[in-house]
Amino acid sequence: MSLRVASLAVLVAFLLPSFEASAQQNVPPAPAAAAQPSAPSAVPVFPVPDPANFTAASPTKEMVNSFLQTSWGYDDTRMWQVEAVLKTPVEGISKVLVYVGDKSGKQKPSAIQFFALPDGKHIIAGEEILPFGDHPYADYRQQVQQRADGPYRGNAAKEFEIVEFADFECPHCKEAQANMDKLAVEFPKARIVYQNYPLPQHKQAAGAAAYGVCVAKQGGSTAFFTYSAAVFDGQDGLSTPDGATLTLNSAVTKAGLDPAKISACAALPGTVAEVDASVKLAKDLNINQTPTLVVNGRQVPANAPYDTIKQIVEFQEKLDGLSQ
Repeated sequence: MSLRVASLAVLVAFLLPSFEASAQQNVPPAPAAAAQPSAPSAVPVFPVPDPANFTAASPTKEMVNSFLQTSWGYDDTRMWQVEAVLKTPVEGISKVLVYVGDKSGKQKPSAIQFFALPDGKHIIAGEEILPFGDHPYADYRQQVQQRADGPYRGNAAKEFEIVEFADFECPHCKEAQANMDKLAVEFPKARIVYQNYPLPQHKQAAGAAAYGVCVAKQGGSTAFFTYSAAVFDGQDGLSTPDGATLTLNSAVTKAGLDPAKISACAALPGTVAEVDASVKLAKDLNINQTPTLVVNGRQVPANAPYDTIKQIVEFQEKLDGLSQ
């Protein structure tokens, strides 16, 4: 069986689901992948691993399998096999090779590789440094619990958090709002937080974010989500400065607040600093596109198919011992 080594897009699937969702990137997009041959129709059969290919002491095969189960276990159709864990010329860095397939036979089998770092908590996949281990999302979860301070729906407790990083001028973020509304209904015990992540290429997004911070301060979370729904609905108005002013003031009015007071608040250095702090949190979490959800530390595209998002949220609940 011929197996190709996967591209960066597949390697990053350790953190993201096995589907593509449109997103607004904060970095230049990767080159388009070459077209692949027709998918096989039978369940793939992987080669028997050669014990001679397990020359590194760490990570063990069991550790890699545990990591992959945590990352991919929500998908019952995915299958994999750890083929090699090899020493490299650099002390403490191991090269890991994994075969990945689909039980339905609809996807062409692939070989992916990554490098495990000596700390046991990170891997290098392509140009990305990604979390690794039995609990790869724990550090990100802790950062979110400590620093995600945006308006929220649902539970006040932070035991189970779904944090949305979004940009008011991003069309894919607008599309994702239907998913966010469904999550709020189906997961009432979750704390669903909105965090500003205005991207630099969107000239009116930072101002819309600052307005949102002030709406939340003066009117609370309920007023904020009324404001945010109105801004997303009128997103086309953000294409020019004058249009943005009209759109934002209209959204503030719908939220029951005074546009003049919100405008004055949005111009304050402290408000700008709050938006900047939210952007820094996104970057510290290695988020480079909007809309992105962080589900107890696990990153998921917020505009992915809702059924897939729900499947991942339920799986993460179970991993964290929170499901009923």
